[in-house]
Amino acid sequence: MKQNNRMISLFAAFAMVLGLSACGAAPAETNDQNKETETLSEGTDVNEKENTAEENTEPAEDSESQESDSKVLIAYFSATGTTKGVAEKIAAITGGDLYEIQPAVPYTDDDLNYNDSSTRATVEQNDQSVRPEIGSDDISLEDYQTVYLGYPIWWGEEPRIMDTFAEKYSFEGITVIPFCTSGGSGIGRSGSNMEALADSGTWLEGRRFSGNVSESDLQSWIDSMN
Repeated sequence: MKQNNRMISLFAAFAMVLGLSACGAAPAETNDQNKETETLSEGTDVNEKENTAEENTEPAEDSESQESDSKVLIAYFSATGTTKGVAEKIAAITGGDLYEIQPAVPYTDDDLNYNDSSTRATVEQNDQSVRPEIGSDDISLEDYQTVYLGYPIWWGEEPRIMDTFAEKYSFEGITVIPFCTSGGSGIGRSGSNMEALADSGTWLEGRRFSGNVSESDLQSWIDSMN
């Protein structure tokens, strides 16, 4: 009888040891599962960051594309600085690039004497075949969609150096907007003269401005063409 009681006690002790061993193993499995879950979460965060970076990059590219699509050039010839002042105001309003059409041989005050029929400008304006050489560096119009073309009015027409410019470049795919400065003469047929010489581009009707035109008046004019 005593022997049976001892056997029962040993069996109970052995069963208790097995139970404690099983309870001790469970946390290890749980830790492994937690580690796996953490690893997956980190992987998800990385993917989300990568996707966010890609999404943030796309709008920047679109913005650059839009800027390129709306590039504006203000090309002008100014013998006395009057047209230059108006061109700079247009550039400030539109955010466009400025390009000065400089003659290889600059015009002097004597060259512009209206009262002398032998002066350089008078002789040039009386001969429609004259093409004064441009001295400024060549410019590529390839990236521009709009070109404002500025000049003074000489003897009722555009200076012949503007004819040189019109014939030199291709305005294919470009909207050309002439503007001129003068003390009283209108823009006349100067725009249509250059359009015929260029034989490319879409030429809009130009407008004459005084040298002291306000930016608000220029803004209204620019807005009216959009």
